Amino acid sequence: MMKMSTRYKFSAEEIAEIQEARRKNTDKRVERRLKAIEMRALGQSLEDVGHACEYHPSYITTLVAKYRDGGLTAIVDNHYRGNRRNMSVEEEAAILEPFRKEAEAGKLVEISEIKAAYQKAVDHPISEAQIYYVLHRQGWRKIMPRSRHPKKADEEVIATSKKLTRRSNK
Repeated sequence: MMKMSTRYKFSAEEIAEIQEARRKNTDKRVERRLKAIEMRALGQSLEDVGHACEYHPSYITTLVAKYRDGGLTAIVDNHYRGNRRNMSVEEEAAILEPFRKEAEAGKLVEISEIKAAYQKAVDHPISEAQIYYVLHRQGWRKIMPRSRHPKKADEEVIATSKKLTRRSNK
C-alpha cells in the first residue's frame, strides 16, 4: 500500500462524521460521493475507490479536496438549484392579477404588455419565452378568437344565396 499524503489523512472523528452522514443520507448521488470519501479515509487506493464508486481516480482527489476545504456541506449540498426564477410564484401572480381581470372581462391580453410589466418588476430585459413559462406556471392558456366560424358557408354558397334573395325580392 502506498503512503498517503497528510492532506488525505482523516481523524477518527471525521470518519465517524462521514459514516453518520451516510446513514442519514437518502440521495443516491450524494451516497456515491460519501462512500468514495469514506473509502479513501479508510486508506483505500484511488483506483480501488474509483472502481467501487464508478468515479475516475482523479475525481476522488477532487472530492477529498472539496471535503477538506468545505466540510460535509461541500459534498452533501446540491449546488445546482433548479429555481432560477426572477421572483416567487406569488410575486408572479401579483403581477399577472390586473391582466387576469382584463382577460376575465373579455378583453384581449397581449404578451408584450405582460412582458413590459414583468421587465419593470425585475428591472432587466427578459425574453417572451420566459413570459410564456410564467403564464404556463400560473395556469394560463393561450386562447385566441377564431378568424371565422367553423360552420360558416363558403364564399360560393354565400354568393349564390345573395343572388337568390335579390331575385325573390323583385
